[in-house]
Amino acid sequence: MNKNIAVSIKDLKIDYGKNTVIKDLNIDIKKGEFLVLLGPSGCGKSTLLSSIAGLQENADGRVWISGKDVTWSEPKDRGIGMVFQSYALYPTMTVKKNLSFGLRVAGLAKNLIEERVSRTSTILKLDELLDRKPSELSGGQRQRVAIGRALVRDVDVFLFDEPLSNLDAKLRNELRIELKKLHLSLGNTMIYVTHDQIEAMTLADRIAIMRGGKIQQLASPHEIYSKPKNLFVAGFIGSPAMNFIQGDIHFAGEQWVFKNSALTLPLAEYEFSTIYPEPQHVTLGMRPEHLFLAEKEADIRGTVTLVEPMGAETVVWFDWNGANYAFRFMGDTQFRPGDDIALNIDVAKALLFGADEERL
Repeated sequence: MNKNIAVSIKDLKIDYGKNTVIKDLNIDIKKGEFLVLLGPSGCGKSTLLSSIAGLQENADGRVWISGKDVTWSEPKDRGIGMVFQSYALYPTMTVKKNLSFGLRVAGLAKNLIEERVSRTSTILKLDELLDRKPSELSGGQRQRVAIGRALVRDVDVFLFDEPLSNLDAKLRNELRIELKKLHLSLGNTMIYVTHDQIEAMTLADRIAIMRGGKIQQLASPHEIYSKPKNLFVAGFIGSPAMNFIQGDIHFAGEQWVFKNSALTLPLAEYEFSTIYPEPQHVTLGMRPEHLFLAEKEADIRGTVTLVEPMGAETVVWFDWNGANYAFRFMGDTQFRPGDDIALNIDVAKALLFGADEERL
């Protein structure tokens, strides 16, 4: 086993009754990495996390943590700390007792318990809350205690199952920043399940996009966003979602050209990931920020249907060729519903997906 790998999963299969929810899944998670499992509801991300934690029975496959085969080990013997969506704090215990409970049950020496609780409460800024009970804490403070209860275990791998989803937007942002700082200071391996794209993009070293129990793409946030492997990943990541246009590509003169009934787009600036693409029906993908206002000749002329001011940026929705598309730019706009809009496409940043939905 590679010493730089914290968690390794080989040929994992998980069944719920007669239904297979994860099949032939393989992934290696590096030591000190912050890996985010992201995908729609029912894609298998929480099931995968539960398998790593030992809370889920596997039909097949093996799980290694810190070089040890833990496939059949109990959760307490896997060397992990886990934080759940619900705080699950003991309501009659103080913060200090909640933090130390697991260590006391494990029979750890009193001085070691004091040392770990003190260190953890300092890291999470809980020092002034140690004598309070959960009912006296805010939602964000309760979740920090829940995170602290995992941290006191002093393990190499921490698992987070949507820990911020019960908090309001402001608290989510604050705790997301705290989690990022925590990872940078501790350097432990962290595996984090979320359905929130902002959490995934801002927290992760790498993101595993899941669908139907399979990993569609495993890469850095930048690569996931700018070079999605397939049409599903491209459409799932981004808000507003990527714009898609159906058409065909063929070789004309000395360059490839995208063409449909309303658009002819030379692809001289497009960087194909496949060496020898063939003429075929394709999907052209453009992020809303990869459209720009045309100064002269336009690729697209549409009618504004909705304007969404968002402070530093504005999203303009427009109708073109019978479909609705989004255009994003920095600052305010004078556009109003019903206005005409003329746009060009940044071909160098556009994406093409073939008939098999893989990126060309």
